Amino acid sequence: MHSKNEYRRSIDEYKPAAPLKRKIGLYWVLVALRIILTLIPQTGYIHPDEYFQSIEVVSDNYFDIDVNKPWEFNSTFPIRTPLIPQIVVGVPYSILTTLSQYTVFYLGISLKTPYFLVLFPRLLICGLSFVSDYCLYKICYMYGQNYKIRLIIYASSYVMLVYGTRTLSNTIELVLTALLLYYTSYCMAYSEKVVVQSDYLSDKYYKAKTGVERVKYYKLKASLPSHSLTHCLKIATITVVGIFNRPTFIAFAFVPIFFWLQRGLGSKSVGFIDFHVRIFTFIACGIPTVAFFILVDSFYFGYLTMAEIGNRAININNFVVTPLNFLRYNANTKNLQHHGLHPHYLHFIINIPLLYNVLGIIGLVTFGKMLYSGVKAKWLNLPRIQSVVGLMTMSFVIPIILLSIFPHQEPRFIIPTLLPLVFLYAPNVSQISGVDTVARITKDNGCRDAFTLRNKLNKMQTFWFICNIALTLFYGFAHQGGVLPLSSHIATELKAKPDLTHIHLFTSHTYPIPTALLHLRNTRKTYFSSGKHHKYKLVKDFYLYEQGSKSVRDVCNAIVLKLHECERNYATKHVPYRLYYALPAVDLEDFISLKNSTNLFNYRVVNRFYPHVTVERLPFSKISNNVVHLIYLNTSLVERLTEIVNNIFEAFQQFQMLLIRIEYVASTKYEYTRKMRKETTYTL
Repeated sequence: MHSKNEYRRSIDEYKPAAPLKRKIGLYWVLVALRIILTLIPQTGYIHPDEYFQSIEVVSDNYFDIDVNKPWEFNSTFPIRTPLIPQIVVGVPYSILTTLSQYTVFYLGISLKTPYFLVLFPRLLICGLSFVSDYCLYKICYMYGQNYKIRLIIYASSYVMLVYGTRTLSNTIELVLTALLLYYTSYCMAYSEKVVVQSDYLSDKYYKAKTGVERVKYYKLKASLPSHSLTHCLKIATITVVGIFNRPTFIAFAFVPIFFWLQRGLGSKSVGFIDFHVRIFTFIACGIPTVAFFILVDSFYFGYLTMAEIGNRAININNFVVTPLNFLRYNANTKNLQHHGLHPHYLHFIINIPLLYNVLGIIGLVTFGKMLYSGVKAKWLNLPRIQSVVGLMTMSFVIPIILLSIFPHQEPRFIIPTLLPLVFLYAPNVSQISGVDTVARITKDNGCRDAFTLRNKLNKMQTFWFICNIALTLFYGFAHQGGVLPLSSHIATELKAKPDLTHIHLFTSHTYPIPTALLHLRNTRKTYFSSGKHHKYKLVKDFYLYEQGSKSVRDVCNAIVLKLHECERNYATKHVPYRLYYALPAVDLEDFISLKNSTNLFNYRVVNRFYPHVTVERLPFSKISNNVVHLIYLNTSLVERLTEIVNNIFEAFQQFQMLLIRIEYVASTKYEYTRKMRKETTYTL
């Protein structure tokens, strides 16, 4: 009985202290805000991959429509697995299709509109993003850390409010990284407790003076739970899923896996044999998931068929490993030139401050101090290699260093580093202690008062919230914000137009329009008549001409050529048409001047989509001219103020997208039509 009490004391002595229970009302407000921003939905357009590596990939599997599948899913050299998009987008679309049948039947309303086509996948992603919040909370709770300040900083970051609700593979990567850090942190805490107990009992065993005492301590040590392979299957599965989602996940998984492998090394009960056993077990646990993904990809891209399996005509060429293709593609600098080459320091100098502002700067400064301590051999100033601080520090630094090797660098590539960054440095932003374990030692109420948030925000908190509010508005609503409303307008136009009318749409200085949201008629499928006696295909009635960053003059030249073609088809084949041009408002003056110089067509503004910011076409020249004009303006104070207000209003008017309908000038159209009819009659 005495030995059992002594053993019990050894367990209680090293039990992790739970943090104080705190009221987190502000965090729940931020949770509600994330859901509301998902439901609105946000019109900001972060990157084309948001649609073209998710919605555009699987929409044709659930709807009878034409889609524009991206090159990453080309069967000749696929570099992305379709399984992740099938889950992230396919499951919501299955629910949407089922619900739409009931809404059409009972309410006469179809849910197959751009709003719901965007909303349903984003709701799933939003739900998954809260998994990362929960992982952060659990890690703080395990290690006796102040979870309140960390959850508030985490949930108020625009990375979670914007990126965390989008169908980007980087968002999935963020969630998987959070899960990996949680399971690794849990295993580290659990192994530390067991290892300490094991070493404690080993010391007792060797110091025992009698055989009875040695047997007692040997049995107690043998009764300790196994810890070496805890959560091995989960960690291996998450790693494989993350790599097939984005092979760059290797950079984020490397540190947690290393810390999971080296738990307890250096103690009496854990040696290098355990280290190697963990490696082989980890690999073995990952093999089934790897095989599953390879089979799914091979069947999807047509490399493997049931007929070949039945005939046993299978070789290595029947299998496709998309992560290997991804690495082969990105290892070639010539391929990356098509996406843009950046300096290797871009992540550290630009992307970290852009994503995390003051939090990222604190992280970089702290990392610089660690480097200095390492150079000066001040090892005591560095985090312990088997501590959660060491895990989080390396999980922030190492992935960014590895990803900086590649010359193509975008901010979204490093958003999984948000959780370790918040865990480490959120207390610095709030200027409140991040540790709560002192409450287990000091039980008086004065300790609780020491950790309460002050009513006033400090300067760093104020800067943090202002930056994240501004960036949420910019990336959530303004950045390329006219593309999604434009898609809704065109989808409505396609439904309302006469069946024979063709729609032609030119765009410039905008991101690509996700055609899956337009629900274009399927022109690739062969249909059968009701009696199945006749086969037919639908005629294409929507044509999109994305001009990218071409000048307005080049776009107008292309529009004039297309007008001639459309008029010829109308005169000879009686095919009516509507031709539109979507452009940033900053280009309107150039367009009008070119239109007046040619006088070949008329135009009218059909719709305006606000806000819409094209970073490549900011109205700097116009704003600077207005400023210069105000400087040299010699008028009364009232007139000057009026001019300032007008200029501000005019500047804001530049941040919108215009949809223009273009038609031939009436006289030109009449002459052209008569000429074409004569030529047609002569030919006949």
